[in-house]
Amino acid sequence: MQNLSEDKIILSFRRYFNQFLYYNQFNRVKRFFIPLLITGALIFSAYYFLRTYVFWEISPKALITKFTVPQKNIKEYLPQGDELSYPLTLPTGFNLGIFADLKGDFPRALAFDERGVLFASIPGRGKIVSFPDQDGDGKADEIVEVMKGLNKPHGIAFDGSYIYVGETDKVIRAPYNSEAFSVGAVQKLFDLPGGGRHFTRTIRVEGGKLYTSVGSSCDTCIEGSPFKASILVSDLDGNNLRVFAKGLRNTVFFTFDFQGKMWGTDMGRDFLGDNLPPDEVNLIEDGKDYGWPYCYGARVRDSKFKPGENLAYCADTTAPEFELPAHVAPLGITFINSDLFSGNDRGNLLVVFHGSWNSSVPVGYKIVKLSILGEFITGSEDFITGFIDGKEVLGRPVDLIFDKTGYLYISDDKAGLVYILSKR
Repeated sequence: MQNLSEDKIILSFRRYFNQFLYYNQFNRVKRFFIPLLITGALIFSAYYFLRTYVFWEISPKALITKFTVPQKNIKEYLPQGDELSYPLTLPTGFNLGIFADLKGDFPRALAFDERGVLFASIPGRGKIVSFPDQDGDGKADEIVEVMKGLNKPHGIAFDGSYIYVGETDKVIRAPYNSEAFSVGAVQKLFDLPGGGRHFTRTIRVEGGKLYTSVGSSCDTCIEGSPFKASILVSDLDGNNLRVFAKGLRNTVFFTFDFQGKMWGTDMGRDFLGDNLPPDEVNLIEDGKDYGWPYCYGARVRDSKFKPGENLAYCADTTAPEFELPAHVAPLGITFINSDLFSGNDRGNLLVVFHGSWNSSVPVGYKIVKLSILGEFITGSEDFITGFIDGKEVLGRPVDLIFDKTGYLYISDDKAGLVYILSKR
């Protein structure tokens, strides 16, 4: 028993002695390597700075703008080819730059031709323009005037060898030469009721049919034409024109999901205060009535419009898929189908809020992302913000569209720009 205890003592002593030698040796290594690591980090930092800001000859102005807020001119915030830091806020990993500066013209609806060249309507100038980018550097090489002398053109669509345009009083088409950016003789497909409060006419080609949205002529009224406050459908040659869906006060933009179902934004009426009525995202189906002018939101009877009449009207109307805040003026809408986004975002919606006028506190002026599960919108979050600073409006986004490679293009009819969204 005595020898066993002595053996344990000897083993314990050896173990502690070895640990002492190990830690002593580690401390020597630590004292040697830590200064070496710090020196290496300083040398690497100096090399990175010189390579980035000296060898690449970045100007002092570029250095300053990385740390200071530029003056409030959105075009200065977005010089072509530069990363956007101010004033817009984007999700981590995205870049936004200028694809085209229209120099005083204000782009609205966007579309791509068969070769992937971007087009935009300029209603205030009565023209349609294209933005060829032959070298693919993310900046338009030039702005080409393709059509002019039109009556407030808005919607643009392409099918086969034709370009289709929605003017405020008619829909037209013309043979289109994509090599020369030229059109042939214009053909009127059908007339539309012109004038009134909402002049835009947006068009889409889907499933061999032509769809046309027509806004209301007023804030709230009984329209004299069934084509007002409706979405119309016709053959591609304009024949068999009819109402597809009604009761849509001003569905300026609509799109189709991957199953061919139509989704559209709609603006609620004015003069009910800051919080009513909600603006809407609708799943638009053939033969449905979406309630305007008697109803808003989830089948709510508008007590200010013709009180005492048609009190049960709203029971037979279709409620929105999702209610948006009042007066944000939703416009462009598109489904996410791009490698810029994570797989979880595929099939979700991006919606433009053009911005309010009938609100004591300005609202909107941003782009939001709506999460979709099946046919249900489950939530909303900001995607791009900062088009307004306090009460100073810097930009008003309108339409947005993905190209075949996944880049997102956004028109702005306040700043007169077309942006391009890419990844870092």
